[in-house]
Amino acid sequence: MQRRQLLKYGLIGGAGLGLSATLGCQHFLESTLFNACKIASLPADLANNDYMLQAFEGIDLTQLWDSHFHLIGNGVSAGFDNKKTGIWLSPNMTSWMSPTQRIQYSFYMDAACIDDPKLADKAYVNNVLLLANQLPLGIKFMLLAFDYQYDDQGKINKAGSTFYVPNDYAARVANSSERFEWIASVHPYRDDALESLEWCSKNGAKAVKWLPPAMNIDPSSKKCEAFYQKLKELNLALLTHAGEEKAVHSEEMQTLANPLLLRKPLDMGVKVIIAHCASLGASEDLESPSKKLTSNFNLFARLMDDPNYQSNCIADISAINLINRESDEVSQIIERQDWHERLLFASDYPLPGVMPLISSKNLAKSGLLDEKYIAFVSEVRKHNSWLYDFLIKRLMSSNGIRFSNAVFETRKHFK
Repeated sequence: MQRRQLLKYGLIGGAGLGLSATLGCQHFLESTLFNACKIASLPADLANNDYMLQAFEGIDLTQLWDSHFHLIGNGVSAGFDNKKTGIWLSPNMTSWMSPTQRIQYSFYMDAACIDDPKLADKAYVNNVLLLANQLPLGIKFMLLAFDYQYDDQGKINKAGSTFYVPNDYAARVANSSERFEWIASVHPYRDDALESLEWCSKNGAKAVKWLPPAMNIDPSSKKCEAFYQKLKELNLALLTHAGEEKAVHSEEMQTLANPLLLRKPLDMGVKVIIAHCASLGASEDLESPSKKLTSNFNLFARLMDDPNYQSNCIADISAINLINRESDEVSQIIERQDWHERLLFASDYPLPGVMPLISSKNLAKSGLLDEKYIAFVSEVRKHNSWLYDFLIKRLMSSNGIRFSNAVFETRKHFK
């Protein structure tokens, strides 16, 4: 069944990706619900458009590494090198017994321009290369591995896991093209966690990725201390999600996404990259006697402004342009120019290809994007959703302030 058929039937079911409100507001969408996927090439009139040239102006492209780029598949087919990928996907993602996750899967396939799920692993890498080859040389995608969920005793819990992308596969893909780097994923409760970190470092990993609510990781736990020491020893940054998690099934563990839990690695001197600037939802203010619910973004800002963390608390701006973000918080991220040296451009690809999740019309209505850019970025999106995300973030502004060049020159954070 083709991806558009899957989406058609899924949307009739009325669930998935938290899009019900969006689907009722079609006037905010800049195009259809489906990705046009004209990824073979980028037309010259778009590549040479004044707005495109404006967006790339001033950036050292050898420093532009997208620091949050998912490597996905379903493990059914061989990979780009005709070898098994080792990717595992929860049966819930492909079963109508779990309609929300099933529809999520369909949207992700559409976002990645995968027509045949039986060939998903190979097609994903091939399609990503098509997108990369439309871009100026020097730009790289940092591909993310993704570990299983583990229980508190350090045993794999597949029943609680959503997907798994092995480190060795991410390393193989990264080594196949000058367009790629990679970020490992190692659960700290594993018996072999430290040995795995050693292997990842030796094989070119530039950081380690966690998604605590999906993986069952408490960043403040003493069980992580040896892991943090090893990260420092290997000079590996920790890229970790904070704020409410919507992309994968994790409702029962949302408390693990509290930004304040990251004080432990920060206090131990680990370089922590807080994904999305924790720009969604609320958590208990663990440092207040009242323990009242507080915006995750405000808790994140407390960490960013702590003078003890000026050298090791940084954040990526992936997903801040999604329709479920608060425009006033996005404005603050843009306007905090004192943060810019510690903010990293990131796309959270393939989410920019999930058409209802980002709307240039909605951003313009919120005052974050000049309406004159809408037609241009919408046309670019038909050919390259990654480039669309880059353009949106490059052209966004608040009170006349835009993200500085430093936000897009991310390589320096992965030395």
